[in-house]
Amino acid sequence: MEACALSRCLLLPRSVPFAKKLPSPSPSLLCFVRHGSFSSSKFSNPSRVLSPAPCASLSSSSSSNPSSSGDLALLFEVEGVIADIYRFGNRQAFNVAFQKLGLDCANWPEPVYADLMRRSGGDEENMLTLFFNRIGWPTSLPTNEKDSFVKSVLREKKKALEDHVSSSNIPLRPGVESFIDDALKEGIHVVMVITYGRNGEKTARALVEKLGQDRVSKIKIVGKKEVEESYYGQLILGKGFSSSLDEQLLKEAQKAASKEKQRIAEEVASILKLSVDISTTPSEGFEMVLATLRAGAELAGLPVQNCVLLSGSQTGVLAAERVAMPCVIIRNRYIFVRNLYHICAWQVHIWAFSVLGLLQLFSLKVLFYFLGLVVCLHA
Repeated sequence: MEACALSRCLLLPRSVPFAKKLPSPSPSLLCFVRHGSFSSSKFSNPSRVLSPAPCASLSSSSSSNPSSSGDLALLFEVEGVIADIYRFGNRQAFNVAFQKLGLDCANWPEPVYADLMRRSGGDEENMLTLFFNRIGWPTSLPTNEKDSFVKSVLREKKKALEDHVSSSNIPLRPGVESFIDDALKEGIHVVMVITYGRNGEKTARALVEKLGQDRVSKIKIVGKKEVEESYYGQLILGKGFSSSLDEQLLKEAQKAASKEKQRIAEEVASILKLSVDISTTPSEGFEMVLATLRAGAELAGLPVQNCVLLSGSQTGVLAAERVAMPCVIIRNRYIFVRNLYHICAWQVHIWAFSVLGLLQLFSLKVLFYFLGLVVCLHA
């Protein structure tokens, strides 16, 4: 099955126009991201990548395929992509929050933080619950106030992280500045999406500002305001167009049905001593992520198929698949999106990311015939 997906993805027509007349892409020249390092490099074992083969069934004249770098856009998530906030910010902010709340018994060295991240899948509420279930909750805390206690820790953590980011203690990923410069020189649109980071838009904006005023003036930033003002945002999120009565009733019916399913599931789960969440409707948060990606493409003036999301989050990858936007997963040492590989049509072992490699990736135009393709690049 996996071999079939690989061979299906790498079939090319005999005459594919390459961006900027680049030479035919060879496996040794395809350069991508490894542990967030943005620089040119080569595969140490190019034999692991399949060679392109001719395929007469695909036309090279499709209007959805980019023919020049000006027809391309890069959408960057901020947290975990332009800066490894998981490694250099979150853990430290949690420890500051623990100190401010007088939780002397709580301190997360890196091994503990890494273990909690893996066990929780990166969900911070889950991390706190797992940790205090292990070491014990504060003795003065009533059992029915655990949720509010967790939320208070997260509020303090968010404040601490904002201070940490503004004090310039979180570095940008090595090479990200030159990578963005190269992309801009090639005429590639660069868009920063800052609406759905788990630490909020303020933190994301502060990280983007670390790129320098000159770079920031040349890129586009999609925040909540830009999403709401976009055509897609107005249409789908209802910020500019009033929903019909039928649409409102449908939404309310879906919410009611979802709540009833959850209530029944919880009753059964309480007997089995389990915790469940079977909500099947997209959350408002996920709808915002979808709208953000659409708004980013709209701001770049391109269809979503001509945009690539550089994502360090599971939410971003799933949203990109939903809107049929190609996506590159940027791994970090704490979060590994193993459960997303079932939606990937192509997986390669990688070393670094370069603009040359990016253009060659776009030159493999067959990738964009598969709507919803997620290019999983992992070291």
